[in-house]
Amino acid sequence: MQTTNTVLMIRPTRFSFNQDTAANNRFQRPASVSEDVQLKALEEFDGYVTALRRHGVEVMVHNDREASHTPDSIFPNNWWSSHPDGTLVLYPMQGHNRRLERDKGVLDWLRDEYRVEQLLDLSSLEQQDVFLEGTGSMVLDRQKRICYAGFSTRTHAAALDQVVEHLGYELCAFNAVDRQGVAIYHTNVMMSVGTRLAVACLASVSHPGERSALRERLEGSGKQVVALNWAQLESFAGNMLEVHNAAGEPLLVMSRTAWRSLDTDQRRLIETHTTPLPVNIDTIERIGGGSARCMLAEVFLPKHSTVQEHAQ
Repeated sequence: MQTTNTVLMIRPTRFSFNQDTAANNRFQRPASVSEDVQLKALEEFDGYVTALRRHGVEVMVHNDREASHTPDSIFPNNWWSSHPDGTLVLYPMQGHNRRLERDKGVLDWLRDEYRVEQLLDLSSLEQQDVFLEGTGSMVLDRQKRICYAGFSTRTHAAALDQVVEHLGYELCAFNAVDRQGVAIYHTNVMMSVGTRLAVACLASVSHPGERSALRERLEGSGKQVVALNWAQLESFAGNMLEVHNAAGEPLLVMSRTAWRSLDTDQRRLIETHTTPLPVNIDTIERIGGGSARCMLAEVFLPKHSTVQEHAQ
């Protein structure tokens, strides 16, 4: 299945501008001196959780710990991913304070609630300055077993090769840049893949051959493509995630900034395939440089069997 009904979100305790990641995340903006960023982030986070639950999505909320200070804990999809066969993957992170997120109780919670059959731990690649930041670096078509990835200082071929080989995916890799020609730090900022729909800023793939190959791969896998322009990319319209509700109906989650940037035809196409769910995360986007998709860690792991099932 391409989508899940269950997501994990991290409620922030010390959300702030992250100097460790600012060098290559060109979407981050420092806060003003008088701004209470933590308070605004909490309000936006809680509103996001409420919106998802009202639409029938199961949201598991894990409260961040104050120590150590990890300002980007709110974006948990970057350091781990889970898969229906019970595989849990840990990824090598470029930002030093982002590596500390692995030690804040999330892994213990996952093992308590779900069956982890095998662990692929690539975090040691950090010692070689080789990085791959989870489903930020990779956009997965789980149905067709295709991994889409744009190379950057956070997305390296050596780590990609290990992941796709272990998971049994085909790799569709390319170079994506912003309108200034600088590599886009995460692939999920410029594209999203759902069950029948793909959203992508094809203009960001500067090499014509790679751009054509990406479009052909998306369309060949049965996706209708919503092509984004530069302004929409910069409004986080590429950072969407399709999930489904308890009835199995598809929802496309995005920020209200992203939704407002789309034109009428793009909105109509999205509404043909999914129910759009825009949420207000204005402060989190601006200060953190990540959007709606980054805040959702998809849970695909099988749950532990009940005592009754064991007894049978």
